[in-house]
Amino acid sequence: MSGSRRPVVLTALPDAWDAAVVGALGGRVEVERRCVDLADLLAAAQAGLGQVAVVSPALRGLDLSAVRDLRLQSVGVLGLVGAEDEAGEARLRQIGVRHFVRPDAAPADLYGAVVAALATSPPAPTAAEDEAAAPPAPATGQVVVVWGPHGAPGRTTTAVNLAAELAVLGREVLLVDLDTHAASVAQHLAVLDEAPGVAAACRAAEHGTLDVAALTRLAPVALPRLRVLTGLPAAERWPELRGGAVERLLEVARLDTDVVVVDCAASLEDDEELSYDTVAPRRNMATLAALELADAVVLVGAADPVGLQRLVRGAQELSERGLTPAHVVVNKVRASAVGPRPARQIEGVLARFVGLEDPCLVPFEPDQVDAALLSGRALHESADGAPVRQAFATLAARLVSELADDQRDLTSSE
Repeated sequence: MSGSRRPVVLTALPDAWDAAVVGALGGRVEVERRCVDLADLLAAAQAGLGQVAVVSPALRGLDLSAVRDLRLQSVGVLGLVGAEDEAGEARLRQIGVRHFVRPDAAPADLYGAVVAALATSPPAPTAAEDEAAAPPAPATGQVVVVWGPHGAPGRTTTAVNLAAELAVLGREVLLVDLDTHAASVAQHLAVLDEAPGVAAACRAAEHGTLDVAALTRLAPVALPRLRVLTGLPAAERWPELRGGAVERLLEVARLDTDVVVVDCAASLEDDEELSYDTVAPRRNMATLAALELADAVVLVGAADPVGLQRLVRGAQELSERGLTPAHVVVNKVRASAVGPRPARQIEGVLARFVGLEDPCLVPFEPDQVDAALLSGRALHESADGAPVRQAFATLAARLVSELADDQRDLTSSE
């Protein structure tokens, strides 16, 4: 393959088109393999046998992850779609195909389409693509990822109450549970999750059918202006949340929501043994994909010696990935765990070891938090005047102001 200057092509086409297309391309390209199914095509791509894959909407199993996997192998994707098959072209666009040609096109046009797909094939694209059926709308919503280290520091409590407080402030909010280890947003808000919304949304993203209307149907209203996309009920279902599908999900969510609040798992490891296999699903990709798309990261830790040590390490982990948290939340603040003047002690630790200032300190009020969880309500519903609720309300107000400033800066720069 390396000695040939002709584009090297893999085809996975219906029998009615395959021979005609290969014949029309003639000696202009080198057809390395005529694949019988998607598995054959992916295997050929992973073996480095081709530079462009020619596919059709009829290829069974072709989805967003498959297109992404082809591109990760530096294989461009060319869609062969009949003139009357608008639905087929729309579906291919939804899963990331951007180059198309008709099966009855002239040989020169077929060859030109192959070259175009070859020339613009990125080695490692994201799967966040624009809406296909209509001109793309501006993605105005902002993604806020709530993340914290292991040890139950209160990530979900923070995500739920932050989302609720943003809704109280008049924002349209979507709360997404992306925790692939221990999802629990549904329990916090007493939302039935017999069919987890996040899994259904990711399936739709994979198949190119996820749009704003579909996402709205999958995310029930939990509070005024707050919708919830419930998480996986069983941890072993984590392969359903692949990175490309999560990216697509969050990009669609931006289109019709002011703020997307994401609750995700603690683990950030890249699954090193699998990182050499770009096709294999990785358990932490949902969290990593969310962090990559985040407009703001809220770092959460617990106010005790172990929790603060983990919080410092967590801040360092984020820094290694080029991320700086917009806000730091320290839960369960009390003198019995960190000594007298707990606020001053915590602020000193964070400033000294990781340079983080002005954390949001959430007081330890277990009775109020337990009562909210037992009733499946946010704190502003069950403990309106409690200091623990006021801490999250203050955090939300700060975040609204900062996100508005960021949005104005983005608009003015455009």
